[in-house]
Amino acid sequence: MFKLCDILNLKFQFKGNKIPLKKNCTNIMLEKQLLNIAQEFGSPVYVYDSEKITSQYKRLANAFNKVKHLKINYAAKALSNISVLKLLKGLGSGLDTVSIQEVQLGLAAGFSPETIIYTPNGVSLEEIETAAKLGVQINIDNLSILEQFGTKYPKVPVCIRINPHVMAGGNTNISVGHIDSKFGISIHQIPHILRIVENTKMTINGIHMHTGSDILDIDVFLYASEILFDTAKHFKNLEFLDFGSGFKVPYKEGDIETNIEEFGKKLTKRFNTFCKEYGKELTLAFEPGKFLVSEAGYFLAKVNVVKQTTSTVFAQIDSGFNHLIRPMLYGSQHEIVNISNPKGRERFYSVVGYICETDTFANNRRINEIAEGDILAFKNAGAYCYSMSSNYNSRYRPAEVLWHKGQAQLIRKRETFEDILKNQVEIDI
Repeated sequence: MFKLCDILNLKFQFKGNKIPLKKNCTNIMLEKQLLNIAQEFGSPVYVYDSEKITSQYKRLANAFNKVKHLKINYAAKALSNISVLKLLKGLGSGLDTVSIQEVQLGLAAGFSPETIIYTPNGVSLEEIETAAKLGVQINIDNLSILEQFGTKYPKVPVCIRINPHVMAGGNTNISVGHIDSKFGISIHQIPHILRIVENTKMTINGIHMHTGSDILDIDVFLYASEILFDTAKHFKNLEFLDFGSGFKVPYKEGDIETNIEEFGKKLTKRFNTFCKEYGKELTLAFEPGKFLVSEAGYFLAKVNVVKQTTSTVFAQIDSGFNHLIRPMLYGSQHEIVNISNPKGRERFYSVVGYICETDTFANNRRINEIAEGDILAFKNAGAYCYSMSSNYNSRYRPAEVLWHKGQAQLIRKRETFEDILKNQVEIDI
């Protein structure tokens, strides 16, 4: 039985080795599987491959198999469908959450409170108190909230999120460890943290950092890790160090990615040395989101119109930034494949949406010849895609499908007009 990730990555498994398929055979598989999904569930539709999520989880765990205590907390904000959360829970994952709603979703998915870490930013003390009452691990990134919480709940274990002032990824939209970031407590404010801890006698059991997304240079990450180690030395009763995540995944053919295996070897060696210096075996924690689910996701959309202007050929699809905002918000590139005509002659197209805004997915991209009614597949659509969707222009959010054990299973229904009106209150005018 072929796995969806093998089909879409133009490979299949044979006796444990990846063997490239001949192009015509691959095209048949692409057409058979993805077109069937689009036909059965309609378009636009998100499709996630459970085997790819599983293999990425195991890859990260294996890269750190020399660490005695490793904890992988999946970042729920990347893709929060409850079926995906249950899949990751079954693999042994914990959960990284940033809102009380994500905490509640994790509990509904079966995660036990102690396996959930809650790392909000800019929320009220009341929300943090609500999360604490649920029994999850609290992670605080604000001096004011730290003092208020520590004063009221000195015995509740708290993790502290620091800002290492390290620029990662090269994009301030997705780099959150630079000096102007709203996230974390500056490393230059360590004396203030220590004063608060001393005055409140609060319990600090973890130190956390997250520098941002698309970390390619592992030396930058290792440099930031040294800052985390130095910070940890100020606290005598820690249980874990959380190194965040942000590993880069390939977004196009020939793209480069974070070398997880090399990073695992280097950080493992340094972490184990630090534990000996600290005098205690600590847990090494990560909170990957994109790394686990990005490559597992595919977004299928139908071409409504092929429009020729004086300078451009537009392929206008039945979607827009209401479904996939990353290219417009971050300038992110998603490889686009015409699965209806994989053998067609390549032409240049600008792929745009049907929203009454500029919603350009790709400019002058080489894609196999497109006709109206064709289905386009966007790769790397697993992370921060559906979770950032909206009802802009009163459009419905799409369905979600999980490819699991060789079957396409609906895990979220497509919205209807009733959903648009559901929470609106009509008054007499």
